[in-house]
Amino acid sequence: MQKHDHHSTAPDATEVITGAVENIVYRAEDTGYTVCVLRAAERKETVTVVGTCAAIWVGETLRAEGQWTRHPVHGYQFQASSMICVVPTSARGIERYLASGLVRGIGKVMAKRLVTAFGADTLKVIDKESERLREVEGIGPKRRKRIKESWIEQHAVRDIMIFLQSHGVGTGQSARIYRQYGSDAIAVISENPYQLCRDVWGIGFKTADGVAMSIGVPPQSKLRARAGLVYTMETLSDEGHCFCLDAELILQAQSLLDIPAEILADALENELERGELVREEQRIYLAALYKAETAVCERLLTLNRAGRGFRPIVVEKAVPWAASQMKLDFAPMQVEALETALSEKISVITGGPGVGKTTIIRALVDVYRTRKLKIALAAPTGRAAKRMEEATHHPASTLHRLLKFNPSAHGFEHDRANPLDVDLVILDECSMIDIALMHSFLDALPDRCCLVLVGDIDQLPSVGPGNVLRDIIDSEVIACRRLDHIFRQEKGGWIVRNAHHINRGESLETTTDADASDFFFISAEHPDDVIAKMLQLITQRIPKRFGFNPIHDIQVLTPMRRNQLGAENLNGILQEALNPRGPELQRFGRSYRDGDRVMQIRNNYDKVVFNGDVGRITHVNTDDQQISVDYDDRIITYEASELDELVHAYACSIHKSQGSEYPAVIILMTTQHFKLLQRNLLYTAITRGRKLVCLIGQEKAIGMAIRNNEIRQRRTALRQRLALAVHGRDIEPTEE
Repeated sequence: MQKHDHHSTAPDATEVITGAVENIVYRAEDTGYTVCVLRAAERKETVTVVGTCAAIWVGETLRAEGQWTRHPVHGYQFQASSMICVVPTSARGIERYLASGLVRGIGKVMAKRLVTAFGADTLKVIDKESERLREVEGIGPKRRKRIKESWIEQHAVRDIMIFLQSHGVGTGQSARIYRQYGSDAIAVISENPYQLCRDVWGIGFKTADGVAMSIGVPPQSKLRARAGLVYTMETLSDEGHCFCLDAELILQAQSLLDIPAEILADALENELERGELVREEQRIYLAALYKAETAVCERLLTLNRAGRGFRPIVVEKAVPWAASQMKLDFAPMQVEALETALSEKISVITGGPGVGKTTIIRALVDVYRTRKLKIALAAPTGRAAKRMEEATHHPASTLHRLLKFNPSAHGFEHDRANPLDVDLVILDECSMIDIALMHSFLDALPDRCCLVLVGDIDQLPSVGPGNVLRDIIDSEVIACRRLDHIFRQEKGGWIVRNAHHINRGESLETTTDADASDFFFISAEHPDDVIAKMLQLITQRIPKRFGFNPIHDIQVLTPMRRNQLGAENLNGILQEALNPRGPELQRFGRSYRDGDRVMQIRNNYDKVVFNGDVGRITHVNTDDQQISVDYDDRIITYEASELDELVHAYACSIHKSQGSEYPAVIILMTTQHFKLLQRNLLYTAITRGRKLVCLIGQEKAIGMAIRNNEIRQRRTALRQRLALAVHGRDIEPTEE
């Protein structure tokens, strides 16, 4: 950038500069903070402008008001207190504007063709005379329609952005708000800004509350009190709880809102009357969670008491037959587990890695298949379902596919009115299943069918509310067998051994013999050292020694999402190391590149992709501002405005890895993660690795994790409900 002569302007004087936006150097979509290069009309040169802007595109004319400053690294900059953009009027500006990706269906080549055809009238043609677009080579009826619709949407989104920014909201959420409310967005927000945190994914109570304060909602209004109570309950459910004690709910909401307890108590009664919340004794539930918890209890009891839809299996003959079919000698524990699963209507099989859970599933499938009975195998994630299918040679699916989610109805096709046609369902990875999904699943089972729940209760509990598998086991209502004898002790086998060491609170076992192990610990004291060793492992040592593909086969796991060793920072580092170039779209501070490994971070029922699903970007369409992601041979298309649903997945949090297995994992663990260092976290991480586990970090941190077995209890009442219904004893609900 050229050096400016500022002698004519006092250091603290306010100036106004205008010009075309040449380049957007940096933009934070959540706040609108922008660094851009402007070709200033007054100075005939490029200048750097820094400030906050509701919406900005390359090629637009920017009017900035502010002061000149000198940055110690970047030199002279114009620090703008106000930035206002208007669409360009010159042919050159219009071409740059359209080539920037603003409008779907127009890339650099098409922008040039349009401006060549229509010159300075191009934007007028798009806006008022869009039929004329078909005069341009490459634009047919479908593309013309797409361009027109995108143009209208961008204008609406810009209006929303400007409205929200005036009320202190960042620009990254505007596209989501538009998708939710369309042209009614400003009217809905003006009437009840708290609808935002209920309706729009990614917008929390504090953002909605800020808008409410800005548009004049009184701080002690009932509207605010009611919204704050529901938000407090939703926050607790995000932490895994199904209910909250009423006195604690008032206290927590009071701390959040600074509203007198009397107003909150009245607001609570309003929400109870409206049915948003439900009271049971001193417990307060979100209505949906109360319905789910009570329904899961009722369905489990009904299923367990109902008769089978087929004549009973002769267990004494079936178990030896299955052993001969599989050419195995079942251990006594496995025999007990099989006998229980074959004789009981509902049963639970639990245990850690290598104890033979998959063997039991295979044997059950063989027995039921021989009887020509209808079997369904399912798991919460696609990867877990695939493992079941590979082990049993019988089709398996995710729960959402088994129950046939219908995006248009926003519900499952299979329910009480339309149950599945099955005799046996085996559900794996049950520790991952929250109370709401278990409710939908049990609702879809016919009373006649048998159910086998398989899972590892020593892993992390479900991301969603509830602790379903543990509560079922602890209620002692459903027959349960725990397997603890380790069979998977083949050569190496250190992954399995160390998983069980961790579970028992024992130190890790390692070896210096690289040929005899599948588990390695690499000491690194400082975060920079951890990152350097991680990069060396993933780019050189592991591919060279074991032949694993760095992008497809190796997963980096970390306890946290943020900080230097958090997933967000690591993904940026790993993307540059593993996939530094290629076609890309830039949105929300990220570059989405062809070949990138990505993860969906919310349930999107319209696309039928779910929180935690991992895929790979197979195509980047810069003209239409779209990317295509391959999820196990299902290609899903994302618009640029939807990319906030995707994060890179070279690294992910250990919580997000639940239910998945990878050929190789690299686990990072240091005292930087001390708040999250727990035994079940480390245990879950290590059991994600199928063939290789490399643990990088501090021995002190690993020791802290192994010693810390104080699992935070979740507030649930399923265990109590089951025990009371069957045994007539009122055990306490699970509470902290």
